[in-house]
Amino acid sequence: MRKKYQDKEQFMKRYLKWLFVLIGIFVILYLRATTDIIKLDETANDFGFWSILPALVTLILCFSTREVIPSLFAGILLGGFISGKYNIVQEFLIPSIGSPKYGEILLVYLWCLGGLIGIWGKTGGAQHFARWAGTKIAKDRRSAKFFAYLMGLLFHQGGTISTILAGSTVRPVCDEKKVSHEELSYIIDSTASPVATVLPFNVWPIYIGGLVVGTSPIFADLDISKAYIFKAIPFNFYAWFALLFTLLMSWEKLPWYGKRMKQAMDRVKSTGALNRGEAQPLISKELSELEIPEGFKPSILGFLVPIGVLLSVAIGPYLIIGKLYVSEAFILATLSAMILALYQGMRLKTVIEGFVNGCKGVTVGAIILGLAVTLGNVSGSLGTANYIIRTSGKLIIPFLLPAIFLFVTMFISFSIGTSWGTYAVVFPIAMPLAYSVNPDPFFNLLCFAAVTGGSVYGDNCSPISDTTILSSLATGTDLMDHVFTQLPLATVAAGLGAILYTVIALIAL
Repeated sequence: MRKKYQDKEQFMKRYLKWLFVLIGIFVILYLRATTDIIKLDETANDFGFWSILPALVTLILCFSTREVIPSLFAGILLGGFISGKYNIVQEFLIPSIGSPKYGEILLVYLWCLGGLIGIWGKTGGAQHFARWAGTKIAKDRRSAKFFAYLMGLLFHQGGTISTILAGSTVRPVCDEKKVSHEELSYIIDSTASPVATVLPFNVWPIYIGGLVVGTSPIFADLDISKAYIFKAIPFNFYAWFALLFTLLMSWEKLPWYGKRMKQAMDRVKSTGALNRGEAQPLISKELSELEIPEGFKPSILGFLVPIGVLLSVAIGPYLIIGKLYVSEAFILATLSAMILALYQGMRLKTVIEGFVNGCKGVTVGAIILGLAVTLGNVSGSLGTANYIIRTSGKLIIPFLLPAIFLFVTMFISFSIGTSWGTYAVVFPIAMPLAYSVNPDPFFNLLCFAAVTGGSVYGDNCSPISDTTILSSLATGTDLMDHVFTQLPLATVAAGLGAILYTVIALIAL
């Protein structure tokens, strides 16, 4: 009887939040239909406080319910009501799902990533590599995590690429050495976008340079604008602290890990459980289990050949002609895994079965990514970032400006789930503002670095960020478990960065 009562109480607590959300949405719908309280501020190009409500509701629900998919959908639905675009299917879902960005998600992350992992489940290539790495590099938990850290540094071409390449490579190794998935997803996520900003031998300087050129006399020339990300490297404090914390985490030398991360570390050491008991990993359990056909002999080539093709095609052309071929790299890597398996004697039917099982295993992650893309488009139509910048711009004390930029970009990127989207809306406003407050080049460099680093915070921590989602997917982690364990460490790193910006700005001014 008591258990029945407790189950009922738990049910009520869990779904009462959703009831409040539904009531709130209906209230907003009523206001929208009967009054002009929700209207576009044409001079500011946003809906005022209403602009931030969908992203805010989504984040609150993600953290309070741990149910990411309905939380994202609630945010999209709310955005449709606020913007007056009630047919969210035609206005947001279909355009987002039909967009090149989501097409790339389906092609690369659902079919190629999932298919490749599924094929490895049949060939045993990744696990064979794990055993080899275990004898050469990853001899215990700490060295396995350090191996993950090194792979994150190696695959530094950008957030999404880094998480998939590094996560797919090191997960079998770290699983073998009993590294909890919360620890692994933190390492993979924090050696993705942060590394891309302090080792910017990628497309990031080109993208950011195009955003800041012409925004102030300092950025009058495109080449100078592109080079500014290199000049800002020593002052990109969030990225440096994130990388330092990740290195110390790999060797278990951090003085503080946060409550949930410490619990994950204690759990895996005492029980060997890689995930929390109630966790819902974005990758299915089937993809964690080997189904090697009878008579098939696993080989390290089953792992090295696809990964070699992936790296050669994705990064090689960039080093030669400055262009990345990411989608092509994943397709060719998957095909090479198939061809090698056939060459080694596996039946075509078995190879296709592994591919299909792999696609099934990452479907949840693809759905979440698609809804995250849609919510990003909703936020764009509401002017979410414009509102945040417009309201925070009034709180300007010169020596606090770099720290203000850091916190504003952290909040924006956390709300909309993308560093590049944050760059696009913040840089054209932040750089002229910084120049008007103080034209000193060094002061402007601090402000530039603060925007560069702060925007990456959302990539690392937001549950609607593709990098956060893909880190969880590639490492087999519950998305919200990853967010809850990542957030405290990333926030401390950002806080230390803000202190440094303030101290240096005080001295420089």
